[in-house]
Amino acid sequence: MAEVLLGDDIREAFAGALMGRKPVLVATASASGEPDIAFKGSVMVWDADHVAFWERAHGQTLRNLRENGRACLLYQDFETRTGWKLSGTVELLEDGELRQRIMDKTIQLELDRDPERKGVAVLIRVDRVMSRGEVIMQRE
Repeated sequence: MAEVLLGDDIREAFAGALMGRKPVLVATASASGEPDIAFKGSVMVWDADHVAFWERAHGQTLRNLRENGRACLLYQDFETRTGWKLSGTVELLEDGELRQRIMDKTIQLELDRDPERKGVAVLIRVDRVMSRGEVIMQRE
């Protein structure tokens, strides 16, 4: 397992997560290790080895990501018994073309909650994907 290739199964699950009432949980930690976890309705598969979301709250999640550029995401569909835990390295995009592209792909419901578009695009290079306690993909 030398690479991470996020498939259509994860892409489709994340795309319908919020409307399906299964929002993705994003776990972060401060520089001192204080943990935090938050629901994020805009998590999307960005490309084969990145996920992204629109951080509009400007709360503890963003503070932690500024201090400690690592995150873990959890998705679980209890009906289908499908779930993944993804962890990786974060890049915060406060301006520029890539921020705009991520915003353009963010679901409207999340953008409606950020009418002034002050959000930060969060891009996560996925280093490991787990399912049912097993590593199924990992970057070497």
